[in-house]
Amino acid sequence: MDKTNTYAMGTQTVRAGEEALFADNATQVPVVHSVSFGYDDMNEWLEVSQGKRPGHIYTRNTNPTVDVFEEKVRVLEQGEAATSASSGMGIISNALFALLAPGDRVVSVKDTYGGTNRLFSEFLPRQKVEVCLCDTVDFEAVEAEVAKGCDVLYLETPTNPTIKILDLERLASAGKAVGAVVMVDNTFATPINQNPLLLGADLVLHSATKFLGGHADALGGVAVGSKELISTINSYREIVGNVLDPMAAYLLLRGMKTLSLRIERQNANAMEIARFLEGHPGVVQVNYPGLTSHPGHDIARKQMRGFGGVLSFVARGNTYEDACHVLSRLKLARRAANLGAVESIAGTPATTSHVECTPEERQAMGIPESLIRFSTGIEDVEDLKADLDQALR
Repeated sequence: MDKTNTYAMGTQTVRAGEEALFADNATQVPVVHSVSFGYDDMNEWLEVSQGKRPGHIYTRNTNPTVDVFEEKVRVLEQGEAATSASSGMGIISNALFALLAPGDRVVSVKDTYGGTNRLFSEFLPRQKVEVCLCDTVDFEAVEAEVAKGCDVLYLETPTNPTIKILDLERLASAGKAVGAVVMVDNTFATPINQNPLLLGADLVLHSATKFLGGHADALGGVAVGSKELISTINSYREIVGNVLDPMAAYLLLRGMKTLSLRIERQNANAMEIARFLEGHPGVVQVNYPGLTSHPGHDIARKQMRGFGGVLSFVARGNTYEDACHVLSRLKLARRAANLGAVESIAGTPATTSHVECTPEERQAMGIPESLIRFSTGIEDVEDLKADLDQALR
């Protein structure tokens, strides 16, 4: 067992994966831009190529900087192995296409991220993979569909952008009963707040672009699971070439040094803002699992250590134009298609999470056009509340 597993999460975010000594006694992980790695000894080169001894041959396969990033996330998620990709959708696509074949069946929920939903509605069916999408919080319906036959059970909690909560332990148990691979997108929660592998999942996925990196300056995705699953995904990743760039890995690593501190602040800010908005006359609905009024509050308390930095709300008026009016008046939150950064970010599903979908498709998923997703940053919470107040009024 990795010795860093004996440390608290805050220590792991700083130290995990970085035990190796680097050239010239460097204390920080170097960015290794080299595409290839040379060997004078042909036998050594062959053994590295065959995986019989540690080393690198080509950055599309492995890279020292990328390895450290993957190892840090592996330790935080408490899995056996990890692999990465060039973006969050890259790792989700790698995992699904590596593990599924024509005739297989996927069961998931309607409230997945828009890009993921498009894989389910368009791309996987083209490969003759059957996809069944259930009402997100109808756990009995999910269990019933899984029992009919399921090769992959794909879950996301909290969901983007409706912030619904799925009972991971219950649903993972249903998946295991039929031999399904249970995948969980843990982007919103982060390993600081939730560890799906400990709740029965087989594979945990992250858009590292978001909270893991935390500074909106690097794209990346990462998956953690068993050695067998990760090996299968790695084999697919190497051939399609959907890999993480070493410079992006370095930036994500640097961001992760403060992950524990950032999440602690973002959890607290989001909780206070959610309570503030719940009592605001300009708001008709607030979605945040930390609120006792949230339908998934009890489940979230059971499986999460913190409730996350993202919430969503509906401004009075209930139209897309009303949401735009509020967003246009915000002075602190950036209007952008991102989340999880140190600065607060706000937007509508039509321009962020579900930009790929039509208004009719969003409506079918239960996503109001008037919804505003608010990713809470690390700014002073009183300033954020005052800014939201003036925008809503």
